[in-house]
Amino acid sequence: MKTLFDRSIQFHQTALNLQAHRQQLIASNIANADTPNYKAKDVDFRAALQGALNTARGGGVALATTQSGHIAGGSAPTLESLTGYRAELQSAVDGNTVNMDVERANFAENALHYEASVTFINGMLRSMNTAITGQ
Repeated sequence: MKTLFDRSIQFHQTALNLQAHRQQLIASNIANADTPNYKAKDVDFRAALQGALNTARGGGVALATTQSGHIAGGSAPTLESLTGYRAELQSAVDGNTVNMDVERANFAENALHYEASVTFINGMLRSMNTAITGQ
């Protein structure tokens, strides 16, 4: 049986993993801002987090199957399967859909959310340490 503390840590761990993946996607978009026909990628964070938490409750494990004889794992979504293309705001002549203003804003927002998650985890661990040591 999982405790409230375990569930809280698992929630923040899942959020950190998704935020780290999203930060990589945004950085990739920024790096490819001048690449012809590059399509900007992003993750619907809310849907991805909800899917990951639902899978964690069910206990499914995502397994990578590279051969047809591999046994299929649970129905857990992988980070790559949660990645999609961002809707184009303004078309470019070269087919690139990266908008640097949107990317900078998303990068800063995601970094702030990541830092908040780390702060929450540190606070929970600090509280647990205080409770254990009896201070």
